[in-house]
Amino acid sequence: MLTPVLEKLLILQDRDGRCRSLEAQITGMPREVATVEAKIAAEKAAMEAGRVELRDLEVKKKGIETEIGQAEGRLAKYKTHQSQVRKNDEYQALGNEIATTQAAIGGLEEQELAVMFEIDAAKARLAAADKVSKENVAAHESRIRMLNERVATLREELKGAEAERTTARAPVEEPVLRIYDRIATRTFPVCAPMRENKCGGCHLKVSGEVESQARNRHSDGKLATCDQCGRILYWEG
Repeated sequence: MLTPVLEKLLILQDRDGRCRSLEAQITGMPREVATVEAKIAAEKAAMEAGRVELRDLEVKKKGIETEIGQAEGRLAKYKTHQSQVRKNDEYQALGNEIATTQAAIGGLEEQELAVMFEIDAAKARLAAADKVSKENVAAHESRIRMLNERVATLREELKGAEAERTTARAPVEEPVLRIYDRIATRTFPVCAPMRENKCGGCHLKVSGEVESQARNRHSDGKLATCDQCGRILYWEG
């Protein structure tokens, strides 16, 4: 059987532990929300990268179209000029220019066709990714709403737990309460059972004096404390 003092302290510790658990959960929620928000940002960044790829391809296609247009303009001039010359060597030179330009146009048209295929593939990828991304973002946003709702619930629970902790503190004598609070600032739980001459908190062996004090249920009210971690010890046997 525990002493009345220890019974009160264990009740307080239970209420205190509940408050600490709720506070830890509340404190951890912003990190969880930030993690989910990072996933949303990654989804949006991936989609933007796909859109940038598509825009780059379309710019490339327009560039090729411009080059084809310019080459066709030169070709028309060469042909017009060729039809007007009378010298054979000049005619042949223009013929070479025409052939070179036609070959260049052919190469550009092949490039344009390849880019058009790339654009179609990029559009297909973007459309498929957009559907999946929207679903993922919606799920992430739902998760954030749930986390925010959970925070509100935890805060309400914490109010009740804090009231219970206040109630549990009331019957504890002031000197004992000061000892409890001092220990609680550096370690928790404050009270630990002693098993096989070892502290149930730090698991290190205690002195014979502390062991005797923890075992004596009819002591003068002095609390037994661990030689190593300073926790308040009680005998469970």
